[in-house]
Amino acid sequence: AGLAAHSFLSLDMSASAAFGLVLAALGHTVGWPIIRGGSQKLADALAAYLQQQGGQIFLESPVESMDQLPQAKIFMCDVTPRQLLQLAGPKLPESFKKKLRAYRYGPAAFKIDWALRGPVPWKARECAQATTVHLGGTLDEIAHSEAATWQGRHSEKPFVILVQPSLFDPSRVPEGQHTLWAYCHVPNGSRVDMTERIENQIERFAPGFRDQILARRVLAPADLERHNSNLVGGDINGGAADVRQLFIRPTASLYSTPVKGLYLCSSSTPPGGGVHGMCGYHAARTALKEYRNNPSGSVTS
Repeated sequence: AGLAAHSFLSLDMSASAAFGLVLAALGHTVGWPIIRGGSQKLADALAAYLQQQGGQIFLESPVESMDQLPQAKIFMCDVTPRQLLQLAGPKLPESFKKKLRAYRYGPAAFKIDWALRGPVPWKARECAQATTVHLGGTLDEIAHSEAATWQGRHSEKPFVILVQPSLFDPSRVPEGQHTLWAYCHVPNGSRVDMTERIENQIERFAPGFRDQILARRVLAPADLERHNSNLVGGDINGGAADVRQLFIRPTASLYSTPVKGLYLCSSSTPPGGGVHGMCGYHAARTALKEYRNNPSGSVTS
């Protein structure tokens, strides 16, 4: 149930079990790895490779319209439908814009990062040997928590996804100390502070946890969206991943748009949110195939 709940779907919704099967298969075959030194190291490595291939990266350069960009054969937009409407609205036919406006965003995340004096004092010894821990109590509790987000409610005992990277990567912390992060699911755009409820869940399974806290950083849905405008209402999945939007997202055109050379490559395209990079991979293959079949032309006004 905990693995299926990664989908952000209510567990009685069609396709929710598929997420659990995929994640369980990956966990048993290759594990759930962490990146030594923190996830920024992955971004650094990808940026370095792009630059080795002649690519350029421009920071602190917000783009509000495609007209701000130089002419090019292909544009890959790592944005959700809402941002694509802002960037390329004047270039898109009304019928396509209507479909983008109808795209539905899903529940949000409420995330906390902690600096700890020591490791989490788990009751279950096995939890101290796991990178990722799912806190949910009984199946009924997990199901109730995930159903609540789709009903606009907040569970008193939320299902919590928790990661303790410093157990396996001591380079992240001073000797003897630890880092921890966790999140629960809340309704999109929620303004309810879930800090106490999340910490209550951890304390429930690890008595004395609060005594280990040195500092915390709380990221509510609005904070997540301010950090990255793609996280609409705090939705970290790029849109609801129910049956209607699991395979056909954001439209039946998937990565392509009616504008030649303009593509979507975000988690609002298949296979959706997750640490896999497959949205960009499939979008790039689509763009290259279409360009080879018809290399003339580019995105224009």
